[in-house]
Amino acid sequence: MAITLMPLPYAPDALQPAISADTLNTHHGKHHKTYVDKTNQAIAGTALADHSLEQIIAATRTSDKKVFNQAAQTWNHGFYWASLSPESTKPSADLAAAISSAFSSHQDMVEQLITQGAEHFGSGWVWLVSKAGELAIEATHDAGQPEGEDANPLLVLDVWEHAYYLDRKQDRKAYLKAVSGKIDWQFASENFARQSRWTYPR
Repeated sequence: MAITLMPLPYAPDALQPAISADTLNTHHGKHHKTYVDKTNQAIAGTALADHSLEQIIAATRTSDKKVFNQAAQTWNHGFYWASLSPESTKPSADLAAAISSAFSSHQDMVEQLITQGAEHFGSGWVWLVSKAGELAIEATHDAGQPEGEDANPLLVLDVWEHAYYLDRKQDRKAYLKAVSGKIDWQFASENFARQSRWTYPR
């Protein structure tokens, strides 16, 4: 069964002015779609053809970087769309308590997310991750994801240039400040409560 392009969970203009409809249409309809298409091309006729996206990522992480990069980027983009919301949301009580334990405040955590994303060299992602209930912010390069069996991503922000160039040119930090106000804390709270990784829809 082929991997599908996950639909946006909101209208393309729903995140304006943080992210424009032009950026979302290009980012989702071209970049994300290309990763999906190349993943399907790579697994066609192989033993991975009927596997889930998560199984493909696990099977190729160290053995086939070309396939891994396409598959992981497909997953990362789906997780990124789900990490954002046009609605104002707040963390659950449990997640709020974990944030307070790991950071001096919710605002400090957001500022650290912005800073790590802005200072990350090259392309990649900046994640809020739970490891055995402890929260941390991690940045990964290219198609990288938080590693380790206990690493449970709660949310992610895309710091590839195509995520913001049409709107912000080279000003990644301005994009991160704007998009940090669109984080879907309900989604992050669900991931924290489940204590297992989100599954890409097929």
